[in-house]
Amino acid sequence: MAEQARYEELIRQFSAFGAVKREMGRMMPSECPSGSAAVLTLLGRYGDMRMSKLSELLAVDMSVTSRHVAHVAERGWIERSPDPADKRSRILRLTPAGRSLLDQLSRRTCHMLAERMGDWSDDEVAQLTTLMARLRASFDDTRSHDTRIHGPEPRRPDPRPPAPPPVREQTTRTPAITQ
Repeated sequence: MAEQARYEELIRQFSAFGAVKREMGRMMPSECPSGSAAVLTLLGRYGDMRMSKLSELLAVDMSVTSRHVAHVAERGWIERSPDPADKRSRILRLTPAGRSLLDQLSRRTCHMLAERMGDWSDDEVAQLTTLMARLRASFDDTRSHDTRIHGPEPRRPDPRPPAPPPVREQTTRTPAITQ
């Protein structure tokens, strides 16, 4: 186990990582906030799913998931259709417009990361990805342990490294028109 000073430095780095997340958030199109991008990313990664599964993957309450889903559906990025197995449920799926936006966000994210990490070797990027996935899995394991004690059966952590979050290009913006 690492000594306390190492954990304290890790805490400082976590705090500083907020700046990275904020910069990535500023690069998101104004009509696609991070919650919407997360919905699109998960549907792109896992395919069609029920809202309950999406809520589980987002690790947020169903009411929060519902707001995110309404936002992306209003913009035509996903469609909701009745679940043939349970007419009370809806199946969510990306539309071609949603797929196109997701592809655009992925290209922007990769471009920004490549620009900012251009002096990193491929091995360093791979090592960071592996360690971040391991850190995330450690927290998933902790959450799973808590749910075994206090609630329903835990979900298994995704062994794949996380997809990079979508990123916006820095451009002059005009206010988004809402309906």
